[in-house]
Formats: sequence, structure tokens, C-alpha cells
Amino acid sequence: MIEVEGLTKDYGSRRAIENLTFNARKGEVLGFLGPNGAGKTTTMRILTGYMPPTFGVARVAGYDVVDQSLEVRKRVGYLPETVPLYPDMTVFDYLKYMADLRKISDAEDRVDEVLEIVHMVERADGYISNLSKGMRQRVGVAQALLHKPEVLILDEPTIGLDPAQIIYVRDLIRQIGKERTVLLSTHILSEAQQLCDRVLIINKGRIVAEDTPERLQAGLAGVQRVIVQVRGDGDGLEGALKKVPGIIRVTSHPEGMEVESPPGDDIRPMVAREVIKAGFDLLELRAVGLSLEDIFMQLTREEPELPTTDDTQREAYPLGTD
Repeated sequence: MIEVEGLTKDYGSRRAIENLTFNARKGEVLGFLGPNGAGKTTTMRILTGYMPPTFGVARVAGYDVVDQSLEVRKRVGYLPETVPLYPDMTVFDYLKYMADLRKISDAEDRVDEVLEIVHMVERADGYISNLSKGMRQRVGVAQALLHKPEVLILDEPTIGLDPAQIIYVRDLIRQIGKERTVLLSTHILSEAQQLCDRVLIINKGRIVAEDTPERLQAGLAGVQRVIVQVRGDGDGLEGALKKVPGIIRVTSHPEGMEVESPPGDDIRPMVAREVIKAGFDLLELRAVGLSLEDIFMQLTREEPELPTTDDTQREAYPLGTD
């Protein structure tokens, strides 16, 4: 759904992003993480067709963001960090207005549908000025879904919300992500860990890591660690665990046993099968390791500054070509 190759953007002599290459598949929630000024918003603006790259190629749903920007905009729903709402309009009138701008047929029916999705039917006739920030965020999501986009790009969707609103919006993103490609920009690392199938970490305009949260944790730690807890004293558990292919070490842990394996595939299914086969009642099987916060701090500190375009010349990808 999203294909990015060699994407670079310059603002005068300052290079905002350099040589970004990544993809996002249908039904995938891709987290886009980075400190302020890392290049997240620039990348999202390019992907939504709001600005062209300096070099490189980006395609959304098979359409080039420069040469076919109108087709891209038809297929992308965008929720910016600050949702552009009209406080003097009712929720229904605002969404109907946005639907009319997009020339959506049966606009009123579609507005009713998105109000159902975001659970705002009872607020349809209320003025936007009277809504809480969380409710306004729901209206923003509704407008992004009006035209049934294949790709949804969300910029800090839970910023400034209270805990109950955050839980609701996260559940909504999970629901939306089952049918669409979602690119989620956030600085809340626990949110990325809960919601995202994969994460990209960007720092000073460059991608410094890309993988699932679990693989990133295991890769930087050097090994995968899993805590195994069973009912009873666990006599014989160590021997059963050592039968699992790939296990490097089995050690005692206050909560049970800890097993280590090389980074790579998740070993928990194999561990679970072996534990149950050995006749134990499995109570807990939990991966442990570096938190996403730890990974983020490791990868975003002490990175070299990007050279400006005055300092060096780089080979570019011509726009609109492979």
C-alpha cells in the first residue's frame, strides 16, 4: 500500500529527511517514531501529496505521490496533529461539508456510517465548539474515513487526551487497522508497542531501525529472553525447556524459569508446546528484554548530524521513476 524508495527532502541547505526506504502492507499498522524534528511530519506530508520530495519515489496504493497526487489523495485519509475543525458547525454538518468537498455520492448516508464507526451518532447535532478534545479527535478520524481510504495516516492521534479517551482512540485504530494500511506517528512509545505490527525509528532524517517491537528488543539485547511460570514447584521443568530447539540457556528466575535463545523467530509457541507436553500447567509465558523506550534512547542518541546540501552532493532518484 505504501512504497517509499530513496525519499529525500531539502529545505534550502537543510536536509530534513535523507534516503528513506520502507513499505507498509494492507492490514498493517506501521509505527513511525522519532524525536521532534526527526522528519516524521515532512514524510507524512509527502505521502499525503501536500509537498513533493526533493529526490526519491513514494507510491501509495500504486500511485506516485508527485505524478498522480490526485489519485493518491483519493486513497489517503489524513489526521493531522491539530484537526482542522469548524467550531460553529454541528458534527453532522461539518462531515457533510467535507463529504461534499470530496464529491462523495450519497454523502448523508456515508456521514451516518462514519458516525457509527466512531460512536458519535448521539453527538451528530451538537456543535463542535461544545465537544471535548477526545470527541473532536473522533470527528477528525471520521472525516479521514469519509471517502473509504485504503491508507490512513495519523499524526499523534492521542496527544492531549485523557486516559479514557486514549483507550478509546487506540481501540478505534486497532479496528481500522484490520482493513486498511495505517501509518501511525507517535512519541508515546508504549502506544507503538501496543498498536503497531512494525515500527520505524527515524532520527535526524534517517531511518535507524525497522522491525517488530519484539525483534528490535531481542536484536539490541543480543538474545531473546522468556519467563516461564507453571503451577507447582516445577520439578523437571528445566529439563523440558532444554529440549526446545535453539535454547541457549535455562536459568532460575523469581517468577519461574528464564530461557534464552538467539534473536530471530519468536520461540514462545515451541516453549509452550514442550511445557504442556511435559505435563505442566502453564500459567505464564512472557517475553522480557529492553523496553521500546530503551531502544529508542539507544538509537536516537549520539547520531551524527546530517550534512547540508552545500557540504556534499548525493545521487538522486529521478521523480516518478523506479
